Amino acid sequence: MKAMIFAAGLGTRLGRLTRDTPKALVEVGGKTLLEHVILKLKQAGVDDIIINVHHFSEQIIHFVNERSFDLNISFSIEKNKLLDTGGGLKKAAWFFNDDKPFFIHNVDIISDINLQEMYAVHCQKNGIATLAVRNRITERYLLFDDENRLCGKENLKVKNSVLLPGISSQATLQHLGFSGIHLVSPQIFEFMPRRRDVFPILGLYLTIADKIFAYKHNYGKWLDMGKIEKLTAYQKTIQ
Repeated sequence: MKAMIFAAGLGTRLGRLTRDTPKALVEVGGKTLLEHVILKLKQAGVDDIIINVHHFSEQIIHFVNERSFDLNISFSIEKNKLLDTGGGLKKAAWFFNDDKPFFIHNVDIISDINLQEMYAVHCQKNGIATLAVRNRITERYLLFDDENRLCGKENLKVKNSVLLPGISSQATLQHLGFSGIHLVSPQIFEFMPRRRDVFPILGLYLTIADKIFAYKHNYGKWLDMGKIEKLTAYQKTIQ
């Protein structure tokens, strides 16, 4: 099984911690964020991983090459500019050549999510992507119908919502927070814009929303370590 780890971000929300270090190598509980994600994916049966890198990319590559994860790990280097999540995946399309579903995992997420169960749900739905979501308070929601099919998104911070054609503004939809973990079938590459290299993956999902489903994991822990206040608070609970 293959997976991609999104680790190219600048990590500006972590302030001083990423002045000289990439977000992927910030330590939490004695392990870097990157280690947490690699080991999580390995536990789920992943044996081939590609990591996109940009900010302090040399540090990440050196870190991985100096350790033995007993996995095949490659890198997609976004040298000149960040390609956003959709563009980053598009650049790494060559890696996903086995015609099998693959995971995408943000490097700053630590969770107890059951990835094997998520894989099974994805195969049952036979969609193009399955998004890990949960009931949580956030400023940005994804909207799903009763069949857990994507119907739109809502951003409370800028008071903006997007509903797919045919979806009534009066419809009762599930408002769920995205967990930064996807399971994607390689057909996704057929829908990517040919002339754009920088674009968000969630925007692409909305264009093929009838093929995008939710996997709800309202159990265990889920932690976004991308903000310094959340990372600091979590560190205190495990000391």
